[in-house]
Amino acid sequence: MRVAVCWGQIVADGDEHPQDYIAALGRGMQPSDVRQVNQRAVLTLIAMDPGISNAGLARRTGLAPQTVSAVLVDLESQHLITRGKVLRGKRGQPATPLFLNPRGAFAVGAEIGWNHIRVTLVGLAGDVYGQYQRSYSYPDAETIFGELATAVTDVTGGLDADERQRLIGVGLAAPGGIGDTSALLPPPGNQASLWASIDLAKSAAEVTGLDVIVFNDGNAACTSEIIAYPQPKPENAVFLLIDTLVAAGILGGNRLLEGASGAAANIGSMLVRDRDGEFRFVNELASLHALQRRLEAVGLGLDAVTAEPAPVTLAGVLERWVDDAGLALARALLNTTTIIDYEIAIIEAVLPPSLTKRIIGATEQHAARLAGVARKAPRIVAGHLGRSGVAEGAAQLRLYRRFISRDL
Repeated sequence: MRVAVCWGQIVADGDEHPQDYIAALGRGMQPSDVRQVNQRAVLTLIAMDPGISNAGLARRTGLAPQTVSAVLVDLESQHLITRGKVLRGKRGQPATPLFLNPRGAFAVGAEIGWNHIRVTLVGLAGDVYGQYQRSYSYPDAETIFGELATAVTDVTGGLDADERQRLIGVGLAAPGGIGDTSALLPPPGNQASLWASIDLAKSAAEVTGLDVIVFNDGNAACTSEIIAYPQPKPENAVFLLIDTLVAAGILGGNRLLEGASGAAANIGSMLVRDRDGEFRFVNELASLHALQRRLEAVGLGLDAVTAEPAPVTLAGVLERWVDDAGLALARALLNTTTIIDYEIAIIEAVLPPSLTKRIIGATEQHAARLAGVARKAPRIVAGHLGRSGVAEGAAQLRLYRRFISRDL
């Protein structure tokens, strides 16, 4: 068994379920373990600094140039890296830039959400090679896994025989509470009893024939957002995705904070006071579900927020929801500052960019007003990926945990 620490958890080559390997902390390292740790270190630097040279890797890892060269030969034999054209300068030895091989490894990212399924094929360098998406009113436990299997077959259909051997498995992202009658979105009909007997990972593995690891949707989206974030990347951040409900993730010390259940950053279920001083869940105020309920009260649907021209009845409803959502998010972010000392808050929404900008503005205003001596209003920025980040992040978590260490 070969182990390494990645995203703050112990993972093993070939089977990344971390809970099975806690005992490895008390063991020494065999030469093969050291070899894998060196490979992860080198791959991480190549991923974070594409075009880095052998000399640059040696300098930044502290490894001898000969060791780095041997590691690079191993990584090339595994199809994980490629070499660019030799760069000849006026001084010193020519430098060969090194890159991740985009098709050196693949993972399928899948999201079974409250009202949509999305499946995507992602390569080692983050490129997306295939996508599938469909909307629904609620995930049907009787048909959703068959649809997942068909979608996986479709998005991986372009892989040749060698590339198919480099497909490491599926990262499946889902929110907590599907099939739960006490959830904000209760299951219709007999869906509660159907979902009660389902193991997500086992059911998905059975129909796809691939290894499956389940992630919380907020953690998956947070992962893809941090990977896409331009340099310098934050080491401590709170991520919020305003979707059907509010998904969230927390990055602390450059590690994704998942907790014992894998859903530590459940900010959507945080209790905050609304404008009337009543305690409400963030999901009840700042989610698309909350917006939809307000729109339905005046005879409109969610599609009204993207309509041109906007319905006359939309302006007042939207203005009030934006302010209420901003207040809820500001309270939640300030509450989080008492636990996690973070650099920025990233807010993404499955909404038009102009509306997302309004929500961020309202959140900033309320946070500045509510912040006191003991709490500093966070810097808030917009995200980059929208809803697509959930499925992509689930695939990236599989790839990173297999090949790359986020914490050197």
